[in-house]
Amino acid sequence: MAEIVNLNRWRKAKAKEEKARQADANRVAFGRTKAEKDAARKQAERQAGELDGKKVEE
Repeated sequence: MAEIVNLNRWRKAKAKEEKARQADANRVAFGRTKAEKDAARKQAERQAGELDGKKVEE
């Protein structure tokens, strides 16, 4: 026989898990220092420059 589930508790638990998942993503996106953000930006610019330098023009 199936287990009886309180739908309100289930819905609230699901919402809580979703908020926790969003909080983890926000910690990654916004939880960096200014130096780390600058280093990541410079690395992305350097990688973009390297990629542009390797393009073959016809």
